[in-house]
Amino acid sequence: MTITKCGAQTHPLAAGAWLLISSLWLVGCSVQETKETSESSTSPATETQSSPEPVMEAVTLDPKTCYYPGSDAPAPGWVCDQPVKGLALSAVGIAEPSSGGISFMKTLAAADGRGRLAAQMQVQVDQMVKQYLGSTGRGDRETIDAVASVTTKTLVRQDLVGSRVYQTRTGPNGRLFALVGLDPANYASVVENAALDSMNNHRSLWQAFKAEQSFEEMASDLANRSVTDDLNAAQEE
Repeated sequence: MTITKCGAQTHPLAAGAWLLISSLWLVGCSVQETKETSESSTSPATETQSSPEPVMEAVTLDPKTCYYPGSDAPAPGWVCDQPVKGLALSAVGIAEPSSGGISFMKTLAAADGRGRLAAQMQVQVDQMVKQYLGSTGRGDRETIDAVASVTTKTLVRQDLVGSRVYQTRTGPNGRLFALVGLDPANYASVVENAALDSMNNHRSLWQAFKAEQSFEEMASDLANRSVTDDLNAAQEE
């Protein structure tokens, strides 16, 4: 057995113990550092893999504030019958909540919208025909009114070819709103076809305004004027 002086020489057993303790301490620090490094490197990956927040559809308001009927929830301007850029004529169809489901409600809203669109179309065509015939300087007021009347009746029997549903929205009370409209090209086509149909079925009434133009030319002129006037009016608003 080796005899040592305190502080001058370390006993072999004590030295071994210290060596073991130091090794364990170093291993512990290394494991701790490795763990922290691992957590640090995996943290961003965990954040990346987390589910993103749902993106809510922004509601763009027109200069005039619009709300869904019966609520204070903001709505697109067209819900309040505000003009829609790119459409010569538009209307809003509404469907009440139904157990038939969303597809059934869309069908009802589209039909309601087309009905309202047709009603607007009749009023506009009546005014357009009166203005157009009045500008010719021919015929009296009674004849002009008669021609306008038969033309709008012709329009009732026609489908609004080219009309379509552009947008739909569900209001906070469960109602479905559908934007139905006609672009300028289809709008002009509907007016022209209605005028031609009226001219062919009521030649005697239109004859007084025919002059040197054919019925086809008159119908085309009427349709083109109507679209130009409506677009200019929409731009001024």
